[in-house]
Amino acid sequence: MATLQLSDYCNPVIVLKPSLKSFFIKTDRRNYCGASRVRVVPRACLEKPSLTRRHLLAETAAISVAPLILGIEPLAKSEEPLLSEWERVYLPIDPGVVLLDIAFVPDDLNHGFLLGTRQTIMETKDGGNTWVPRSIPSAEDEDFNYRFNSISFKGKEGWIVGKPAILLYTSNAGESWERIPLSAQLPGDIVYIKATGEKSAEMVTDEGAIYVTSNRGYNWRAAVQETVSATLNRTVSSGISGASYYTGTFNTVNRSPDGSYVAVSSRGNFYLTWEPGQPYWQPHNRAVARRIQNMGWRADGGLWLLVRGGGLYLSKGTGISEDFEEIPVQSRGFGILDVGYRSKEEAWAAGGSGVLLRTTNGGKTWSRDKAADNIAANLYSVKFIDDTKGFVLGNDGVLLRFLG
Repeated sequence: MATLQLSDYCNPVIVLKPSLKSFFIKTDRRNYCGASRVRVVPRACLEKPSLTRRHLLAETAAISVAPLILGIEPLAKSEEPLLSEWERVYLPIDPGVVLLDIAFVPDDLNHGFLLGTRQTIMETKDGGNTWVPRSIPSAEDEDFNYRFNSISFKGKEGWIVGKPAILLYTSNAGESWERIPLSAQLPGDIVYIKATGEKSAEMVTDEGAIYVTSNRGYNWRAAVQETVSATLNRTVSSGISGASYYTGTFNTVNRSPDGSYVAVSSRGNFYLTWEPGQPYWQPHNRAVARRIQNMGWRADGGLWLLVRGGGLYLSKGTGISEDFEEIPVQSRGFGILDVGYRSKEEAWAAGGSGVLLRTTNGGKTWSRDKAADNIAANLYSVKFIDDTKGFVLGNDGVLLRFLG
């Protein structure tokens, strides 16, 4: 039986039985029996009116090791949990910046650019491990605080668009950027651009205008004959709920690899699609009760659909469809804001309050990455550059990098 001397001041002794969880506290007058939790309050001792520093240190050390001797696990310090498949990359920017898009130079996947609000352009040359602010003089001549919405590369040629209307072009992988003038008559704000070939690109405004260029942006040709408002306010809007007298804008727009688009109306009450060669956008009634948050394309060519409140739906089959099936997800009631596919089988969904979900079977089932719950931010966008390089963009400058 082991004996631990706690203090010479009051002479209490803890007597331990190695095979038992209980213990006894023995003093000079009586014995006390306690359970696995006990509070020892030393009684004043008239014979020794003062407590020396040696006594105090000995008592403190003994009490600190007592839980280990009693088999009681000490409480672990509260630490920030690690992300299982992702790591957070801390950026040298203001915490209020919302990150909006990311792209890498195809010929050098270590070299990339990150865009955001408050005129944020950042550059990396080590694959996204570290980022530095990038200054573009042609975008700082005016007293505008640009919101850079979209970036795209094809070879060494790159394009950046933002709000108020601004278009930047590079032919040397972003070493220098040239500002391309835009018409003041442009309908709506530019929300998306895609580099499609040598000196060629395709851009979209939030009013549904699609323009293409093949000479570095000096001339643009309209790919649709009218804006979405004009289309919906004609007879084509008959039967589309919420489309009558529509004057809103797109909430989101996403492009498939073959050049088709799907866009969600600003109020989320219907969605629209466009395929190359069509003169107008085609409106569609939503097949679900709740309003649509976002839509996009799966890796197999089908559609995914997110509704407000955290619901996720997948279309049946591939291509444009109005037939969707709800997929159960553990979103905890927070909205899911985007889905990004790493492959046909694996995809990640991100949303409000750090929601991060994963599927490994093409979207049939989803599991929540609980380690991301500690991120105090909304995660707006999931981008996979290839199957080994991916990023999640959020507000307050939150950037997650895929570890694979």
